Amino acid sequence: MADPKGFLNTDREVARTRPVPERVKDWNEVYVPGSLLPIIGKQAGRCMDCGIPFCHNGCPLGNLIPEWNDYAWRGDWQAAGERLHATNNFPEFTGRLCPAPCESACVLGINQPPVTIKNVEVTIIDKAWEAGGVTPQPPERLSGKTVAVIGSGPAGLAAAQQLTRAGHTVAVYERADRIGGLLRYGIPEFKMEKRHINRRIEQMRAEGTKFRTGVEIGRDIDAADLRKRYDAVVIAAGSTTARDLPVPGRELRGIHQAMEYLPLANKVQEGDYVAPPITAEGKHVVVIGGGDTGADCVGTAHRQGAASVTQLEIMPRPNDERDPVSQPWPTFPMLYKVTSAHEEGGERIYSVSTTHFEGDEDGNVQALHLVEVEFKQGRLEPKPGTEKRIPAQLVTLAMGFTGIDRTNGLVEQFGLELDERGNVARDADYATNVDGVYVAGDAGRGQSLIVWAIAEGRSAARAVDRYLTGTSSLPAPIRPTDRALTV
Repeated sequence: MADPKGFLNTDREVARTRPVPERVKDWNEVYVPGSLLPIIGKQAGRCMDCGIPFCHNGCPLGNLIPEWNDYAWRGDWQAAGERLHATNNFPEFTGRLCPAPCESACVLGINQPPVTIKNVEVTIIDKAWEAGGVTPQPPERLSGKTVAVIGSGPAGLAAAQQLTRAGHTVAVYERADRIGGLLRYGIPEFKMEKRHINRRIEQMRAEGTKFRTGVEIGRDIDAADLRKRYDAVVIAAGSTTARDLPVPGRELRGIHQAMEYLPLANKVQEGDYVAPPITAEGKHVVVIGGGDTGADCVGTAHRQGAASVTQLEIMPRPNDERDPVSQPWPTFPMLYKVTSAHEEGGERIYSVSTTHFEGDEDGNVQALHLVEVEFKQGRLEPKPGTEKRIPAQLVTLAMGFTGIDRTNGLVEQFGLELDERGNVARDADYATNVDGVYVAGDAGRGQSLIVWAIAEGRSAARAVDRYLTGTSSLPAPIRPTDRALTV
């Protein structure tokens, strides 16, 4: 193990963020550059190297957390990086974006603050990049088999990298103009600068993966034709059908889905626009939805100079601490979270539902009407007399996603079966009802975490490799039905 007394002698310490007045004026990552390294050795030393490391189960990737904690504590960054990459293709993504279910499952967390696993992870991979330790790993020989991957989010990229390293010729098709999926256009720059994606793409290109941007399967290329051109196909197109809010006034201008709003801010950072076509500047902004996507909208609105920002959530405010009865350790609890975006200002209102929008004479949204709700016999019911009107010149809907895109013809052209939740149905080996067609990530699982996407991409890659060659040396997969401890 690392420091035998580390968990007794060292308090939990996390990465420092830049002052709010400074960071809301730019789009750089919120953390103080280099602030982790002086403290991370001691933080890694808090790991107890438990006999049963529940952090392994808490992480869908099965990361070898005690091992790389020990290496980090000893300062052996090369070995730490090797153990980190043994289970995770893109730790610089998860180290910045994952909600860290591993920390919720940390044994130390039973009665003390858990190990800062996420901070250790991102420090290890950042040092690996700085030291030139992340290099292309092209296959020794080619198999002669070809694979198409539809979608370039974390699931698609993980599947593509694994299959390329197994010797197959892989082409990734992405309908957007750049590679990265929601990593590129759904995650704001202040949460993860896109240089991290760019250098991974260059590594994958050097390994042999091909990328085709601006190509939508189902529209630009018939899905059935794609199946004929490749020996296997992996669908990793995500769960992109946004949940809508069908209330009076929804048609007013200024009401947008989060994924209409967020990508435009990222395109400004890419140099595509001088100013975003949809902006919060000088406006009263209301974000409907209390999850991470809603928080991304909040942080983006702050940086665009919103007059005010209000975030609405229909569910009650979560607890500050784990409920030992309904959410016992080591499950991943639903707790009240203050993200970096929330630190920057704005108001959060819980247990409210939007009744209708109010517009001006030109058809622009001007206000939102809401009512408080409460649970009655297992249902959310409005509370009479609690109606309220709040100003709103920009409204973003961040209420989650309901399944794979059904508008582009991909599902019908392949002839795919869907499950009861609107996701692509698959068996225990990620195979769909169509021979040679597999599905990984949110397209098959439904809206989920980045670690699940990478884990499923890796696992689907093994299934495809075995389909193509009869065997596989790629890591053993998780099953689509596996739930680990993350619920």
